[in-house]
Amino acid sequence: MEILKVSSKSSPNKVAGAIVGSLKKNEKVEIQAIGAGAVNQASKSLAVARRFLEQEGLDLYVVPAFIEIQIGNETRTGISFKVYLQKSESKN
Repeated sequence: MEILKVSSKSSPNKVAGAIVGSLKKNEKVEIQAIGAGAVNQASKSLAVARRFLEQEGLDLYVVPAFIEIQIGNETRTGISFKVYLQKSESKN
């Protein structure tokens, strides 16, 4: 599974493109974000990626979880979004 790391300065459109590209290759990807700004950008990226996939009759679902990441000598808590590709359900 590919891991994409998102920062508070990440462009949601670029991250969304990376999510879609990775999902088309692997059908799952993990997004990691540390800090409120990074989680915000990751959330926006997921919404944009979903819009891109919707045009192809595809959808995604996300499983969020807390993670601990070692940065230098410090352990930081972040959010992981495991993203999976699925066929879109028809709307009635």
